[in-house]
This record gives sequence, C-alpha cells and structure tokens, in this order.
Amino acid sequence: MASSACEGADGQRTRGRYATRLNSVLRHDLPASLVVFLVAVPLSLGIALASGAPIAAGLIAAIVGGVVAGAAGGSVLQVSGPAAGLTVVMAQTIESFGWVVTCAITVAAGVMQVLFGLSRVARAALAISPAIVHGMLAGIGVTLVLGQLHIVLGGSPQSSAIANIAQLPGQLVGHHDAAALLGVLTIGVLLLWPKLPVLKAIPAPLAAITLVSALAAVTAMPVERVSLPDDLLAVELAPRLPEGRWLEFAVAVLTIALIASVETLLSAVAVDKMHTGRRADLNRELVGQGMANMTSGMLGGLPVTGVIVRSSTNVRAGARSRVSAVLHGLWILLFTVALAGLIESIPLAALAGLLVYVGARLVDIRHIRQVRGHGDLPVYAVTLLGVVLIDLLSGVLIGIGLALALMLRRTMWSGIHVVGDGAQRRIVVEGVLTFLSVPRLSAVLGTIGSGTTVRLELVVDYLDHAAFECLSSWQQEHERSGGTVVVDEIGHPWFASGKSESPTVRRHEVRRPVPRWLAPWSEWMAKDFGVAIPGQRARPLHRGTSEFQWRTAPLVQEMLSRLAEGQQPHTLFIACADARIVPNIITTSGPGDLFTVRNIGNFVPPVRDEQAVADPVSVDVSVSASIEYAVEVLKVREIVVCGHSSCAAMAALLGELPPGMPALSRWLRHGEPTRHRHVTEQAVTLDGDVPQRPGDRLALHNVLQQLDHLRAHPVVERAQRTGELHLTGMYFDVGKAQVYLFDPDGDCFVPAGVKAG
Repeated sequence: MASSACEGADGQRTRGRYATRLNSVLRHDLPASLVVFLVAVPLSLGIALASGAPIAAGLIAAIVGGVVAGAAGGSVLQVSGPAAGLTVVMAQTIESFGWVVTCAITVAAGVMQVLFGLSRVARAALAISPAIVHGMLAGIGVTLVLGQLHIVLGGSPQSSAIANIAQLPGQLVGHHDAAALLGVLTIGVLLLWPKLPVLKAIPAPLAAITLVSALAAVTAMPVERVSLPDDLLAVELAPRLPEGRWLEFAVAVLTIALIASVETLLSAVAVDKMHTGRRADLNRELVGQGMANMTSGMLGGLPVTGVIVRSSTNVRAGARSRVSAVLHGLWILLFTVALAGLIESIPLAALAGLLVYVGARLVDIRHIRQVRGHGDLPVYAVTLLGVVLIDLLSGVLIGIGLALALMLRRTMWSGIHVVGDGAQRRIVVEGVLTFLSVPRLSAVLGTIGSGTTVRLELVVDYLDHAAFECLSSWQQEHERSGGTVVVDEIGHPWFASGKSESPTVRRHEVRRPVPRWLAPWSEWMAKDFGVAIPGQRARPLHRGTSEFQWRTAPLVQEMLSRLAEGQQPHTLFIACADARIVPNIITTSGPGDLFTVRNIGNFVPPVRDEQAVADPVSVDVSVSASIEYAVEVLKVREIVVCGHSSCAAMAALLGELPPGMPALSRWLRHGEPTRHRHVTEQAVTLDGDVPQRPGDRLALHNVLQQLDHLRAHPVVERAQRTGELHLTGMYFDVGKAQVYLFDPDGDCFVPAGVKAG
C-alpha cells in the first residue's frame, strides 16, 4: 500500500512538471517561434540568392538549423540557419566546385565541427580577436552590398569587388526598370519600418518583402521571381565528392568549418548575455551545429550557423527553451510545403534589396567604436579590405598576421621618458625592456648631464641581459662623473637581481613582491641603490613624504581636489593604535571613506564614566566627541570596532598594568568591563575555533564589549532606532592577514571573503 501511494505521488509530481512545461511552451515558446519564423523565411531566401545556391537550399538550411541544431545544440535559446557571414565564401566555393560538390564540403565541414566539439576546443575559438571577426563580417557585408546593388539596379554583379565598384557609376546613371523600383522600395521600407512604433512588432524583413511582393502582383510587373522545385519533398542526396583538387577541397572544408564555428560560438556567447537562464555548453553547441551541417549538406542545403539576428529576436520575443527554435524550423517546413506559391511570388529584386540592407548592417558602427577604443582598428580595417579586395580566407589570414604583429609590438613595448630638468632628473621606464629597446634607451640616457641626481624608476615586466647591461654601465659612468643614481623598481626586482648576480628569469612560481604603497619603510627603503637626498636614509618619514610627492601626489591630486571642500565618509572606524593595523589597507578604502578614531585597545569609554566625573576637563571625551560628530554631523551609516591579534593592551589587561605610566594605567581601566566579560562568559569562536592565546580570546570579547558601549551612547541609540546606523564588529589576525566579521546570528566571528594565502 505504501509503495503504491509513493508511486502515485511520484506520478502526480511528474504530471505536474509536464503540465508546467507545456504551459511555458504555449505561453512563451510558441509565440516566439512564430516571430522568428517570420524573420527567418525572407533572410533564408536572400542568403541563398546571394550565395548563388538554389533558392530551396536556403529553406532547407533554415529547417535543418531549427530542428536539428535546435534540438541537439548546447545553447538553449540560439536559433540556427543560413547566415550572411558565409555568403561570400559559399559563392566562391559554388563557383569553383559546383553545387553538388559544395554540398559534400558542407557535410565534411559538419564532421569537422562534431570533432571540434568532441575534442572540447570550443573555448579556443573565442581566442580569435573580435577585431578580425568583426572585420571579416564587415568585409562580407561590403561585398554583399556591392554585388547586390547591381541586381537592385537591374544589372548583374561582376566577378570581383573592384569590378563591382568600377561598374557601379554606370549602373547608377543607366536605364532602370521595374525591378530597380522594387529593390529600392524594399530598402526604403526596411529603413523606415523600425521608426513606426505602431507597426514595430511586425519584423521589418517580412513587412518589406510582403509589401513589395503584393505591389508587384497587383501591378503585374514583368520582373523575375523566386523559382522553387515542383516537389520539395522529393529529396535526393545531393553531395558528390570532387574528381580531383583535393587540397582545395580540404581548404574549403576547413574554411567553412572554422567560420561557421566561430560565428556560432560568438553568437552563443552574445545570446547568453541577453538572458538569465542556463548558460550555453559551447562544445555541445559545436556538435549540434556539425550534425545540422551534415544533415543540411546531405539534403542539398546551405551550411548552418548560429545566427545572432534570429537568436536575439527569439530572446526578445520571450522564448524560454529550445522548443522555440525547433518549432520555427517546423513552421518553415510547413510554410514551404503548403504555401510554395507565395514564395514564388517574391521578386528577386526585393530579395536583393533585403541583402543590401543586411550587408550594410554587418558594418556595425558600434563594433568600429569598440575596436578603435582597444587600439585594434588597423586589424579591423585590414581584415575588411582583405576580404573585399582579395578573398575571405586571405583577408582573415592578413588580419591574424597584423594582430599577431601588434601583439608582439605591445608585448615588447617600452615607454622611456624624462621628467624634470636641472640638477634633479627623473627617468621613467615602463613595459618590457629588451635588446630592441637599447638604442632608444641609450639615446635617452645620453641626454642626462654629468653631476645630476637621477631617480631611475623601472616599472617593467621584463628586463633582459642587454637592457640590464646598458642601465648598469650607464649608472656606473654617471656616478663616476659625480652624479647620483637612485634605482627604484616597482614590481619584480629585475635590476636588483642582476646587480646581485641572482637569476633574473623566473623558472618557477615566486612570491610576488609587496607594492611599496602597502609595504613598511623597512621593506622598500632597504632596496634602493643610493639616496635621493643626502641624510634622508636615517629619516624614513622624510623619505616617505618625498616618495609621496614624486609618485603618489600626481596620481591622487585630482581625486583629492574633489574632496578639498569637505568630507562625507561612509564609516566611523574605531581601531587600536597598533602600527601594524592600517584600516585603509584591510578595508580597501581610500581618502574620504573612513572617519578613523584610534586609541590603545580600541576602547569606547562608557558614557556614564564621563558623566560621573565632576570635572569634565579631567576626562578624555575624545572618543565620544568623535562619535557625536560622525553620527550627527557626518551622518555615517556604519560604525566599526576593530580588534586584532597580539594586542599589547589585551596582554596588559591580563597581566600587571605597566608601572611609571599613570596616564596609560588610567586609560586601560576602560578595559575592566572586557576583563569581567572574559571571566564570566564563554569564549567567542573565530571561524569555528577558540584562539589559543589568552590575549586573542580577550580581544574578541573586547570588540563585543565596545559594541555594547556604543549601543548605550545616546546618538548611536537614536540612529539605530531609526535604521540609519549599523554596528559591525571586526577582528584582524595579523599573522594570517585575515579579516573576520562578527555574525550576531551565530554569535561568532567569521572570515570576510576568502582567506589570504
């Protein structure tokens, strides 16, 4: 009986899941699939026309891309089909091999994509520079526009882009027939349609093709129209292997496989950014695309890729699962079989106008701005021109070559400049300093007069032997001539290692040096090979201020100028005066963030202690004054009490108070409530463990005691009551460089983020 009841409950849950999923399909995926279908049909027809393939090949690819790639791919919301990005290479392939061999190339490219996916190399394809991909697509777009404009104007495309450009002026001023009118009208509708808010829900390509086809039918214009086979269901296996030219065949297979794979993966990544659902499995997506291309090629269709236009439409239309992509393919199949007559009423000039529009959109101004911002505009431009003027493969290879050259230049780049004049000079060297930089480095060093004090700042990622010898020899010569050289290295000590004859090449993982703005004076001042100003080595504060003026002040001056008129800190930070505790470091904060109060033991004296003394002048009320100012005037939103390990104040509370220091002894009496709490209450845990040292256990109690004192302060109590103020307990383990925060729910201290190390 119990077993039957369990089985019944499981069955109910399963039926409930199916019902929920069916409801989602009907509400979201079904409507989205219809929208994508309306976008895909005209684009598929136009891409087939531009490729020089049979018109039906575009529809076959759209059907297979929806059903096969949609069902088997790794991207839930990506929609696949024939893509404009492959039109140029397909046109060249069909012209070179013929259609049936091209189908075999599509099948072989699909096999390669399956192997790519099984080899799990999908992520490697994303290493191709976006400038190359966008330049390739822009080149394809320009080629499409140049070729299809001739068809729109009533002519025929030429054999090359240069010939198309040369013939275009004559085509523009020549006689234009009805086909030219329909092509120009199609482009006009495509441009104006998105600007009509009422009609925006209808896809612009569908609207343009429908309106122009209706006009051509009503007026009985004598224009060439789409032609389909009499029986689309009578599918014959189209592919055939070539009788020779196997190397060219292999290059064509590899080219189509790579372009289709890269375009698919980039589209899948872009689609992932448009929704919050499951992320794409890129390797599975390649397998699904390969299966679709194998199927499409066998049935006589064009190659299939993930298409961002259809995919973004799918997401915006509200699709939730892969069912939408599959359904869109089935709608295309149904439409093609049942309404072939409508397709055959579409003028070819209208499809050419659609392709001009699609090609122009491939030259995306946003992409140009992006690659320009990253310094890759030359790669984009060279790839574009190579695709247009030579061919797609050559253009991409030229783009890759230039990208590698620029990468090498950036990797080997070194910036060398001199600041100041007269007796004080500063030479800043940045980047990678190798033998290639030695001529320019020697020229700059040669401009430094003898007897000057030089600060040589090395902010380098690598210093090879030739560059080291150049710098070292110049330093010796300059110092022999009466000058002074201070070598200041930020980062790995390449120059210092060379001076000490230590290996400069890191053959294994080494400890990263602490940046000097985080390190104590004793760390970085000991590494200088000289002094900036005589006598300052014994006065570290003076050297530190000089370092600030040389290096830090120029970086922070603009920021500090914005804070010059006042402060608006977020947090009042109460910490121990211990020199090892630097609040801005352990909170990653900067000027203007923390209003800091520091004293021995991070105490917050109770308000009643101050009020009990007859003479208020004899009581140190600085902490209360700071609290009142922070809460009432600065309106801080948080108060932090921060204790730390190895605190001398806690050690003094547990032992005898230091003799001969009456002021310190009186101050440490503020710790008596903490000591009482330590004795009467159980130990507070730190990341689940009780600290071994008594002083550290007392420090944890001390943080909680000072928080209690804060809560009793009138201004704090009022701000907390209105929800304007939050109190936080913090503890810093100096040896572990680990910050802990007090968790009131667990009554313990827990690590803040991931432990260091």
